[in-house]
Amino acid sequence: MKRVSESYKTEEHEKSGRPASDHAAFAQVARGYYTPVVALFTATLIISNICATKGVQYFADHSVRLGPLEILPITTDGAWFLFPLAYIIGDVLSEVYGFRAARRAIYYGFAILLVTVLCFTIAIGLPAASFYENQDAFRTVIGTTPQLVAAGLIGYFVGEMLNSATLVLIKERTKEKHLWARLIGSTVIGEFGDTLIFCSIAATAIGIDSWEQFVNYVIVGFIWKTLAEIIVLPITYRVIAFLKKHEPSYEPREVPALRA
Repeated sequence: MKRVSESYKTEEHEKSGRPASDHAAFAQVARGYYTPVVALFTATLIISNICATKGVQYFADHSVRLGPLEILPITTDGAWFLFPLAYIIGDVLSEVYGFRAARRAIYYGFAILLVTVLCFTIAIGLPAASFYENQDAFRTVIGTTPQLVAAGLIGYFVGEMLNSATLVLIKERTKEKHLWARLIGSTVIGEFGDTLIFCSIAATAIGIDSWEQFVNYVIVGFIWKTLAEIIVLPITYRVIAFLKKHEPSYEPREVPALRA
């Protein structure tokens, strides 16, 4: 039996072209900071898309209008404080690792969001135990509608792609100079695309029922996310500088992935 096992092991290694070993085989974990950055990026997307299902209003007792535009109350969603972080991390990925790596992270996030929605749907559909009294609350908190799922997925995908592509295109012209310009410029393009798409699809699902509220929702979301990028620029600068310094593979190179 031992001879058969050794023969099989030798034959397998000959097929793979690798020398036989008496130790168990393991693949090496990729070094660098790309993996933890992508993990944080994906976690932010999942959490923010869940929080976004809640409609939020500030100054609900006030009514201020500027022509057809509703200034107060301010209408937004429950992810207003978190979602800008996804774009900040997207900027870091694009600036340090390039469009191809950022695009791969966006694909990962998209796939995991789909899996999240599927798991929530299955969990809600499972028969509740006789002693479990929170089925309705459970469904309310993590349940979502196809409308919100479509809004989150399409808005996220288009916005992040626009954000990443814009940043890399600007960097091709400015090289390592004017980091602030590409961070803000890419955010303006990406956030506008994301906010407009998400709000257009999700507005009625979170309770927005008038044109004035919709315009307020889009403008407030866009302005806030852009301002958030500007406010945390010093932190973004430090994170990018740290990664560029500690990633041994960081070097100037062409960006053929934008044309792929």
